[in-house]
Amino acid sequence: MIVYLHGFNSSPASGKAKQLGEHMTDLGRLADYYCPALPNSPREAIIKIESTLARTQPATVTVVGSSLGGFYATYLAEKNGWKAVLVNPAVHAHKLMRTAIGTQTNWHTGEKWVLTEAHLAEMAALDVEHITRPERYLLLAQTADEILDYRDAVTYYAGATQLIEEGGDHGFTYFERHFQTILDF
Repeated sequence: MIVYLHGFNSSPASGKAKQLGEHMTDLGRLADYYCPALPNSPREAIIKIESTLARTQPATVTVVGSSLGGFYATYLAEKNGWKAVLVNPAVHAHKLMRTAIGTQTNWHTGEKWVLTEAHLAEMAALDVEHITRPERYLLLAQTADEILDYRDAVTYYAGATQLIEEGGDHGFTYFERHFQTILDF
């Protein structure tokens, strides 16, 4: 089962989510792909994912998380023993998101909502200080990410398999080149 977790103010309509879903469809494996619309509340997002996958064997789950979705994927991998592929992930999201407090707009749905201190507290409760089994992680990062410093992820996921590409952007240019790598992982 491949579970794709989108980033902040995004949705299953994001480019990476759609591309990966289309690839799984082309392989005849759409039933093995799950991409939920995540609630704005981090606590509720985790509850939604875990309740949907409650009966799934840990060895069969790989969570692919982009940006804030990478932060969630790390928490879920540590808690549930799942593998995680992290695409330009947010590290210690509650610290990064402080400057975003206030009114937000989802890029795909147009939904307006307010990011609050309570949301940051929920993120802080999900924060994993150090990963415990680096072999469970695959990091995909691009050095020209305009939102996050890729070096934070390189340091945080030390010991994990890391594919660091020069250039690119926060959306991870040419993500589709890594589908087979993700599936092999």
